Amino acid sequence: MSTKTLRMDAATLLDIVLDEDSFESWDQPPRQPRLSAQYAADLEAAAAKSGTDEAVITGKGRIHGREVAVIVSEFNFLAGSIGQAAAHRIVAAIQRATAEKLPLLAGPASGGTRMQEGTLAFLGMVSITDAVRRHKEAGLPYLVYLRHPTTGGVMASWGSLGHITVAEPGALLGFLGPRVYEALYDQKFPDGVQISENLFRKGLIDAVVPPQELPSLVNRALSILQPVSAGGGFPAPAGRPFVREAKNVWESVQLSRNPRRPDTRMLLASADEALPLNGTGQGEKDPGLMLALARFGDQPCVVLGQQRPRHPETASLGPASLREARRGMQLAQELKLPLVTIIDTTGAELSVQSEEGGLAGEIARSLSELIGLRSPSVSVLLGQGTGGAALALLPADRTLAAENSWLSPLPPEGASAIIHRTTEHAAQMARQQKIGVPDLCSFGLVDHVVEEQIDAASRPREFCQELGAAIAAEISLARAIPDAHRLARRQLKFQSLGEAAD
Repeated sequence: MSTKTLRMDAATLLDIVLDEDSFESWDQPPRQPRLSAQYAADLEAAAAKSGTDEAVITGKGRIHGREVAVIVSEFNFLAGSIGQAAAHRIVAAIQRATAEKLPLLAGPASGGTRMQEGTLAFLGMVSITDAVRRHKEAGLPYLVYLRHPTTGGVMASWGSLGHITVAEPGALLGFLGPRVYEALYDQKFPDGVQISENLFRKGLIDAVVPPQELPSLVNRALSILQPVSAGGGFPAPAGRPFVREAKNVWESVQLSRNPRRPDTRMLLASADEALPLNGTGQGEKDPGLMLALARFGDQPCVVLGQQRPRHPETASLGPASLREARRGMQLAQELKLPLVTIIDTTGAELSVQSEEGGLAGEIARSLSELIGLRSPSVSVLLGQGTGGAALALLPADRTLAAENSWLSPLPPEGASAIIHRTTEHAAQMARQQKIGVPDLCSFGLVDHVVEEQIDAASRPREFCQELGAAIAAEISLARAIPDAHRLARRQLKFQSLGEAAD
């Protein structure tokens, strides 16, 4: 923890984050348990010190004109600890936000359970967690801003359940309070572990953001999660189901390997809005996959995009990538957003670490979750599509392909080595295995092709804009599928692949 980290009180944070004069309190006078004269005196002193009647302030306000429910801890009231009255206040606020269909922003800063109240206060974390769960089940955003310090039961309940979780710079964050550790084990907890910047490096939170930047971030997130209009049809861009019949598939393979070819990062940069997220939220992050909330045209979505490595010979996807991908799938379902997967991979990571990390099982679980996803889905073949790493993000309602993309169980050189014991027949194997876009269209896999006019690398910005427009159109078409028929249609699509080509 940085010694320079200053503790901001709840009123100051609300003044920074909410539009001027927009806050409306929801708080009712707390009903405190009658435990002892000393506890009553402690409560009275805490109220005098903090200027609040409890350790949390709840209500609603506006952020960039958007109405948002807020729950903010006041650390100056008994270290922000949560007793029975505070728990009841939090639950009531969450339930009201759910009933009013409001997004919810939580700003905890707490040492955890209020020790003076013991087990009943401790059990209050269960009802808070249940209220958050029900809010999320309603498809409503739950955003968390972790403040200095947040530990104990608060970190282990409503502090760790956000769809998006960001933190104050230099904040002390963790389950274990350092003072407790030192008292129990007679040694200091290592420095640099329980700080927001380290949690970001480990994939536990999505960003480290000073309070002054929080309103802009929340507004960007809500512009995607709750757009003003996201239901209108988007006209499909002009195109055709098949690209040029004389296309040389080996040429496409070579063009797809151009290091200057547009990638997921460039595509997101061309989106109307994109908010990158970070890691699994469970202590893992992998550069092989990008997770983001995005909007193409008026179509909001969750994006899972394979990111090509800088060195072409390096495999781009390990088991942690797929665990992060499954976080994105869960977000899409909870927020009732379409899911867009972008496939551009040289293959899965082949290493001792990936085997011990359960790569095969993660591919299987990704396939299972995508084929059974309740949200509308679009998969995009952007470039290389090698093996299980590509297959893991493929199942979707609609599939879009860049003209020079391809899909194969192995790279053509690998297939040639197996069949011919040499890589010299790679071009021949590419043709024989029917890995190119014309064949993928004839199989019934690809629904729309974005033409590249020779090579997307020669016009990356224009190509990304055209691909973004096509993604918006495909999302619109996927959303038009009745929810009651979605899984059956998706199942039929993949069960009948190849029948149209027979």
